[in-house]
Order: sequence, then structure tokens, then C-alpha cells
Amino acid sequence: MPALSFRQAGLVLRRNGASASHEQIRDLQQALRSLGYLKSGIDGAFGDGVEAAVKALQWDMLSNDGASTARDGQAPVRVLDYNRGRVSTVTGAADQGLVACIADILDDPKFPKLPFVPDAVAANARFVAELAGASFEGVPVPFLVAILKQESALRHYHEPGAGDRDTFITVGLDTNDVAHPERITSRGYGVGQHTLFHHPPQPTEIADYMLDAAGNVRQAALRLREEFDHFLCGATSGTRSEDRIAEAGRAPLRLCKFGCDDAWHLKDCRQCAHAAGTSAIQCGVTPLYPGAVDVYQPTAYYASTSYAGVPIRKNLGCDWPYAARRYNGAGMNSYHYQAKILNNLL
Repeated sequence: MPALSFRQAGLVLRRNGASASHEQIRDLQQALRSLGYLKSGIDGAFGDGVEAAVKALQWDMLSNDGASTARDGQAPVRVLDYNRGRVSTVTGAADQGLVACIADILDDPKFPKLPFVPDAVAANARFVAELAGASFEGVPVPFLVAILKQESALRHYHEPGAGDRDTFITVGLDTNDVAHPERITSRGYGVGQHTLFHHPPQPTEIADYMLDAAGNVRQAALRLREEFDHFLCGATSGTRSEDRIAEAGRAPLRLCKFGCDDAWHLKDCRQCAHAAGTSAIQCGVTPLYPGAVDVYQPTAYYASTSYAGVPIRKNLGCDWPYAARRYNGAGMNSYHYQAKILNNLL
């Protein structure tokens, strides 16, 4: 590995620090991006995102033993094993102790690095062209595309702006540990934001969901179908969708208003959305579903106060609007997510 420009005796890279050069910060960003700690941006500016990435790496140096908080298995290495007493606290500043840890990780082939491409715009364009002609058994592609638009703006790789050289895979970072806000609790990768709850990823996960954009979408389609089959009208709160129950009861699941022998089966979602009529959602006023006590409220992820022209979900004649909401989990965020997916259909 070439020598790191920011590996320099006495140098500390931090916000508002005048000693690090533009190029040294860019190289730090490149390393943090490669290791899965920086969401995006290799532009030489040490801002909030870089500080958060440094804190997340420092937390992992102290605490990440490779375990998962879900059921996706163990990470291939333990991040804390790279520390060797060089990181003692979370500061958000990259001193040379942390830099030495970064160098060791970058040198270790057992720690998988995130993929990147020379030309993200061209790679994304090829993927979108392939998606236009794709089909997934039992899943409506228009709904799937509407979800991918919301998850990643249909970008498997980050498309850099002026002054940015970031062409790594698109990454979403969740920090849902109230006690340790610096900790990254899960990461979503690629166009479908395939989510992992361990870090770093396994080499097979790099190959199947990151290097292979089509594999990433297939996983998204499988997940959407699973939500449809198992999480809409079950007997318990975890296996039912309250909006679906309120609007369609416990009637059999509706795959599509067109029969299997119809040419429009699972294909005409956009026209169905147009025909469904629209409604306006106003935060603080509109109930989540008929009879609900809770109304739409802004959240940390969705600050919007209203949505205009949202297709009326119960009028689409299928249960995919409810499955799309469950793709994002449950709770208030999922209702915002559903509104955006329905608007994406148009």
C-alpha cells in the first residue's frame, strides 16, 4: 500500500484544524470511505460527516467484536483487534494512533474494503438500462423501482459533484444507539440498500450485493415479496400492517387487480396509481390510517410537514402499498416512506 499522506508525526486531523492539507484530508476521507465509516464525499473538507466517521471508527476500535445485532452472522474480523492500545477514547479527531490503526486495516486483506468504479455515472446508467427490462417473479417492477428511487436515487455507486472524487458504492449509515450516538448500528449498501448489522462485511457479501448490482436488486425484490407474504395480515402486531387491516380487513392478499393471464399483471402500477385518485397528507393533522389515534409527525429522517398528490393506497386494488411500507420496517418513519414510494410511482 502506498504511504498515507496523513501519516505524519504530530499531525492531528480535526474539524477547524489548520495543520492538515486539503490532500491529506481527502486521503483520510478515501480511507474512511473504503473502510465503511464515511457515508460520502472525498472533497478535502473536514466537516460533520468526517468527524462522525472518525468517531464511529474510534468507537469500533474500542468495542466492535464483530458480532451482529440481527441474524446476519459474524464479521470476518474484529475491529477492536486492530487497536492494540492506540485508541483510548472517542474524540472525532484523527491522531497518529488512529492513523496507525487505519494503516494496519488497509494493509490487511482479511478486512474487506468497499468497492468503487472509475466512472460512477456510466456504471449507474448501465444498471438503470438493465433494470428497465428486468422482471422478478411475483414482484411488480414499478413498485420495486419506486423503492429503489427512495433508497438510493437509483444509484448503486455515489456520483460525485465538482471537487469530489468519491465513486464508492452508495452507503447508508444508521446510528440508532441512544447511549452511543457515535456508533453505526447498521449499514445499507448499494441501490437497494442491502442492510448488514455486522461490520466489516463478509467477502461473499461484497461479491453478492456490492460488486453485483443485479444481485443487490434481486435481494431487494425477495425482501419486498417476503414483506408482502408474511407481514400484512398476520395475527400479531409484528406480522400485520395496521393500515392494511383498517382499509382491507383480513381478506386474502391481493397480488394485482389484473389476473395472471392479463398482459398488465404486475406491470401497470403507474396507471393504477393515477387511477386511484390522490390525497394530501398534512403532518400533525392526517391520521396514519382510518381510525388511527396517531397522525403523521415529522421525524429525524423525515422533516417534511406535508405531502401533496399522494395516490390513495386503498384504491390501487393490490396490497403492494402496504408491503412497500413494511420494507422500511414499522412506525412513523414507515408511513412517510410509504407516501414517498406512492409518489414515486407517478
